[in-house]
Amino acid sequence: MKTKMIKSIIYAIAVVTCVSGCKKFLDQPVPGKLSEEEFYKTDDDANQAVIAVYDILQSDYWNGGWNSMLMLKIMPSDESNAGGANDGDQPGYQDLDKYRATAQNDKVSMTWQKCYIGIYRANKIINKILPESDARKRILAEAKFLRAYNYFDLVTLWGDVPLVTDDLDPTKYASTGRTAKAEVYKKIESDLKEAIDALPLKSAYSAGDKFRASKGAAQALLGRVYLYEKNWAEAVKYLNLVIDSKEYDLEATTAMAFTKKGEFGKESLFEISYSNTSAYDYGNFPWSGTPESNIHVQLWGPRADAPYVKATADSLLGGWGMNLAKRKLFNAFVAAGDEVRRKNTIMSIEELKAGGGSFPETGIYDFDGCFQRKYGAYASQSGGTVAEVNYGTNWRFIRYADVLLMSAEANYRAGDEAGSRRELNKVRVRSKLGEVSASGDALFQAIVKERQLELAFEGFRYLDLVRWDLAVQELGPLGFIKGKHELLPIPNNEVVTGKLPQNPMY
Repeated sequence: MKTKMIKSIIYAIAVVTCVSGCKKFLDQPVPGKLSEEEFYKTDDDANQAVIAVYDILQSDYWNGGWNSMLMLKIMPSDESNAGGANDGDQPGYQDLDKYRATAQNDKVSMTWQKCYIGIYRANKIINKILPESDARKRILAEAKFLRAYNYFDLVTLWGDVPLVTDDLDPTKYASTGRTAKAEVYKKIESDLKEAIDALPLKSAYSAGDKFRASKGAAQALLGRVYLYEKNWAEAVKYLNLVIDSKEYDLEATTAMAFTKKGEFGKESLFEISYSNTSAYDYGNFPWSGTPESNIHVQLWGPRADAPYVKATADSLLGGWGMNLAKRKLFNAFVAAGDEVRRKNTIMSIEELKAGGGSFPETGIYDFDGCFQRKYGAYASQSGGTVAEVNYGTNWRFIRYADVLLMSAEANYRAGDEAGSRRELNKVRVRSKLGEVSASGDALFQAIVKERQLELAFEGFRYLDLVRWDLAVQELGPLGFIKGKHELLPIPNNEVVTGKLPQNPMY
């Protein structure tokens, strides 16, 4: 059913709206096969429309450009280097990695735009579909979850952002302005609470509908929202609802959660689906469109032309050498005695060679002696005869392990250290680590370390360091400037066309 989420967008776009060429913070409707008055009437109309909202989250290679929100979040962290052939290889990612990003950065601009495309599509559903059937009631809730998800990305990465919940008249672009993040958070909270009331449990969905937002996903996201807002009691409340639901559990290992078998498994609350069944080759791959496969997995594989030779018993294939893991992260695993999880998250060149593989130790741009493996270019994740353009690896955006670690943090902040240790130790024991008995700041530092190791390459490290006020300590040597790099620059087109004030120091 992976293609259901992706291919349905073809009809949805034709019927509902096409994305305009201009890069304003909301795209505008273009006449399609039906007028809006004729659409949004049936359950099928509603389903086609909501598929379009999920689809934009999948579009990490879009309109001929690399623009992954996950990559955007990883690059400013201390987990990896941009890598690639040289400093001119995907300069947008290079500049995010080196803290040189400006308002003209193409990755910043395109991810911002995609968030607002998702919001635009969700707004259409919320404002035009009537809750006249159980299916439409659920789809309205899905749209509210997805609108909240997009606004959460916007507010955490850019701060104050335009809050638009209906069609925006083009004459009001320059007067809409940026909304205070406290008000944006308030809207995110209300959307998620309304979604929670109407969404089904994950177990109520059929196998083909597991990609849809569930009650647990909305509760987890709301718990994350409250955690970021430092509303510890509410964070504990909603995260505990997920834990107490018994709908989710940890897989046997972190690695299992990232296998094909682990897709939409018991540890998954929300993930974005890709397909490896399109049989792309270099002749038919949609370089100017949006592929169904996850091409970023190939982008992140060890640089094949270095050359990279895989270890004898390994299935990690060569790629295009971006998102190269830092030795600092490898050393953190070693210092923690975290062998089980490390082997499936990060690999050193020494381990590669010991296993019969090879890679140059010098002469490779940005190479720090390590490769990331969590979203590895594994043969088992690909399909077709041209593996590099057919990876079906799903992005895992909300995992149960993260829910437990957020709960551990929220309980600690709320003064319940026993509750904090309980949730923290569930994750540690899964990775064959001893239980933590620490209290006070030592307990908090254990949570910090566990999030670094368990959630590596999942897009949380940079945001965690910022909200913990540890960014200068950990990222300062890489170029992080306090008062500037807590936020990304507002895209230049939004500053010029939308008259949005720029973030400080950009």
